[in-house]
Amino acid sequence: MLVSTRNPLNIGAAARAMSNFGITELRLVNPYEPSFREARSAVGASEVLARAKEFKSVEDAAADCSLVVGTTAARNRELHQPLKLLAEGARLIRKRLIFGKVALLFGSEKRGLSNDDLSHCHWLLHIPTHTEHVSMNLGQAVAVCLYELARDAKKAAVTKKDNPVTAADLERIAAILFDALQASGYVKPRATTVTQEKIRRLTRRLDLSVEDAELLLGMLRQIRWKIKELPKLP
Repeated sequence: MLVSTRNPLNIGAAARAMSNFGITELRLVNPYEPSFREARSAVGASEVLARAKEFKSVEDAAADCSLVVGTTAARNRELHQPLKLLAEGARLIRKRLIFGKVALLFGSEKRGLSNDDLSHCHWLLHIPTHTEHVSMNLGQAVAVCLYELARDAKKAAVTKKDNPVTAADLERIAAILFDALQASGYVKPRATTVTQEKIRRLTRRLDLSVEDAELLLGMLRQIRWKIKELPKLP
């Protein structure tokens, strides 16, 4: 998943790397439209690029995924999710792919993923690079990550039955919890965006199953209804 990509060469390089390693589903969030058109019209454009889907938000693009992982150079920024190196992260992603879709997010060439983008992620992935030149070219970063995912793909073994919740389900839980907290007076007007991001990150850390998500969703709906029914204090 490429977020706010501006360079058609990077879009094309990512699509080619996907073809190299057998990954077929490319999703782009708010790409720079002229660049996206140029990349798609390039001679010899792969089927991956021809079938790429465009979305307005990370929330929409990752809605059907049970795991969302963001990539970061982890330089000069405060991170709120666990950070895993590529080798460990690839192993965890391979295991989750047995049970459902995984979204691997790459940010824009200039700024990477925003805090709002990162709030949709369960955890973050970092490619270990030389300290004097931490960030990588976007197309190269995609290729390195996909190589690591593909090289030991046969080692991913099913150890137990799993039924992971999707990002869309988690977003519904986060939205209802935020609504209940807002109705209770917990949310400060100036901290609305920050609180939403914190709640979104919290729901990702819970590692819920579908059954637990449905139970929690029902509880939160009841709590929200009760709060809104209470008389307001003078």
